[in-house]
Amino acid sequence: MKSKALVITGGYLDTNSAKTAHGLIRGTDRFEIVGIVDEKHAGKDAGEVLDGKNRSIPVYASISEASKKVKADYCVVGVATKGGVIPDSLRALLREALENNMGIVNGLHDHVSEHEDLAHLAKSKGLEIIDVRKPKKFKDLNFWNGKIKEVKCPKIAVLGTDCALGKRTTTRFLVEAMRKAGYKAEMIYTGQTGWMQGAKYGFIFDSTLNDFISGEMEHAIHTCYMEAKPDIIFIEGQSSLRNPSGPAGSEWIVSADATAVVLQHNPKRKQYKDLEYYPAYIAQPKEEIELIKIYGAPTVAITVNTSKQTPEEAKKIAAEYEKELGVPAVLPLEEGLDRLVPIFEKLIRESK
Repeated sequence: MKSKALVITGGYLDTNSAKTAHGLIRGTDRFEIVGIVDEKHAGKDAGEVLDGKNRSIPVYASISEASKKVKADYCVVGVATKGGVIPDSLRALLREALENNMGIVNGLHDHVSEHEDLAHLAKSKGLEIIDVRKPKKFKDLNFWNGKIKEVKCPKIAVLGTDCALGKRTTTRFLVEAMRKAGYKAEMIYTGQTGWMQGAKYGFIFDSTLNDFISGEMEHAIHTCYMEAKPDIIFIEGQSSLRNPSGPAGSEWIVSADATAVVLQHNPKRKQYKDLEYYPAYIAQPKEEIELIKIYGAPTVAITVNTSKQTPEEAKKIAAEYEKELGVPAVLPLEEGLDRLVPIFEKLIRESK
């Protein structure tokens, strides 16, 4: 049975800062989302705020208002804050949640369990604090050892040309499309929201000691393959190969021995998110595909983030990419990903 959860977004529900909340609104196998707390959008449906689709998830102005109308086991931090810290405004909301008998699920770098007053309050009321980004203990970490070669099914890395492009959502959609087509598909999560959405296999990339990232990647994929016996595995990407503030992607190709890559790109974004002051520019898909190939994997599809584009403009851009690059270019949110299923069916057949 899913635990019931209230998600707090602090007025940022309609921004990229609330991408954890966005993922949970779109779907989670771990929680039943009973409401969102966001004073800016109180009275609306969270799905309609997100993408115009009613999902019967009400938005409340405060935790006290929500507590009078719904019962929640947990309060989930649904926003990313600057530097991953818990500001005073969020701290007050977390205290209020605990006072209303909700445990805390937190994906920020700043751990709620290390705030003595909140930890003491939770303990006194018998409530659980789950800090998703709390690093594993040294004894629980894995070095890379080559067992990835025992994984015989296709492994698809879902990479992007920047962070905050929707790679996790695309990964989840790919799993759903393949399951709908009758295949056993699994997702390897690499961020806190993937865990919150209920993915069983994975690790938190940015809270893992650098020496162990390749090993944790390999271990998650190998464990998934041995236990779930999937036909295909999709690996959620993080950041991008060229992002100067947090380059990532080589482990997905090299350490995970990726069979192929799906590349997510936003044509309207010219500089890296939150680095608009820095003279570094996002590569075009063709250039990124060439770099990915050098690392050792072919790119079999482009998925287009359509932010700041009209539907007509996005479809035109996708058609141009498809013609230029010779691979399908699709709009995950608008079109779904069923058109990519034959590509992965072929890879599954070839892996037998």
